[in-house]
Amino acid sequence: MRYELYYWAGIQGRGEFVRLALEEAEVEYVDVARGPGGESAMARLVGGEEVQQPAFAPPFLKAGELLIGQTANILLYLGAQHGLAPADEPGRLWTHQLQLTIADFVDEIHDTHHPIASSRYYEDQREEALARAADFVKSRAAKYLGYFERVLERNRAGAQHLVGAELTYPDLSLFQVVAGLRYAFPRAMTRLERQYPRVVALHGRVAEHPRIAAYLASERRIAFNRHGIFRHYPELDAGA
Repeated sequence: MRYELYYWAGIQGRGEFVRLALEEAEVEYVDVARGPGGESAMARLVGGEEVQQPAFAPPFLKAGELLIGQTANILLYLGAQHGLAPADEPGRLWTHQLQLTIADFVDEIHDTHHPIASSRYYEDQREEALARAADFVKSRAAKYLGYFERVLERNRAGAQHLVGAELTYPDLSLFQVVAGLRYAFPRAMTRLERQYPRVVALHGRVAEHPRIAAYLASERRIAFNRHGIFRHYPELDAGA
């Protein structure tokens, strides 16, 4: 099957979690919005009256006749289709639960630079962002990273992965979170990473997977920038 991924051109954003799964699954896909007329096509699928079950917002994935929205929902589908999740129901639910927790983490990361409204410029809410980022670095980042450290430690199949003995889509997503935090909060992460060696090691292992390593070195991987979820503003990292 040739998948169609719909997400904004020029940013990693939430679409990157889906891209990583598609790359690891080694399936054919097109990143529609990065091609001619792609963003217009994406807008038609969101707002067009001909779509009976429209997605609320990108990312969404077209898989044959299916149009699947929400990052965690897309990954639930891809995990089952391409061996990136356990086959049994308890394993699938646990994997999905971890991804939903990552989604909560990602929302909090985004809100460090846009704590009031996504529609307003960062410069219009800078003071609030300074306070929000300070609290995030002090307490929230540690709470989430500590949780995933415990999950890795308690995995009966070993601390190599979050679920079982094989790579699953939450491993890919946690890799992306660590990479993004290193970009957005380099000073804070230098300090925090010492406390979460299993999470850091997982990031390293995922980066070395042949398909992921090839993707990271390719032009398909969009660089981090100040238009996505992970944004580096030195003043937000200053109190780390």
